[in-house]
Amino acid sequence: MLDLNLGTVIWTSIAFLTVLFILSKMAWKPILNALREREKSIEEALASAERARQEMEALQAQNEALLNEAKLEKEKILKEARDLKEKIIADAKDKAIQESNKILAEAKATIEKEKMAAMTELKNQVALLAVEVAEKILREELSSQEKQKKLATKLIEEISMN
Repeated sequence: MLDLNLGTVIWTSIAFLTVLFILSKMAWKPILNALREREKSIEEALASAERARQEMEALQAQNEALLNEAKLEKEKILKEARDLKEKIIADAKDKAIQESNKILAEAKATIEKEKMAAMTELKNQVALLAVEVAEKILREELSSQEKQKKLATKLIEEISMN
């Protein structure tokens, strides 16, 4: 069993207290200082991490604001592009309508001019045919001396009646 010797207990206690005294004088302060420094560095690291986290949140908020601003700018640019496209299309339509109206008016004028020229030509042809027919009839009527005298007499009678 365990034998407990009083002398050993006293000497062990004295040795323990001596070592404790020496350690407290020699090693305790450096160990405590090292622990305090370690604690201080850990607190600084935690504070630094907290600042970094806050900066990260601020950067995220700033990034979101920039992203929203970019989206608004994109929408604005797209709206301007759509408006410009619609204006260009409307201008092109107006110009096409004006051009078609101009071409149509020119075509109508040309048709009218051609029609008048054709009518004039037709009148000339009819007049020429009428003269030719009259000439043929007169030649037929005046082919003999007797017919010429008869016609001259008839004309004189008509003149004298008037």
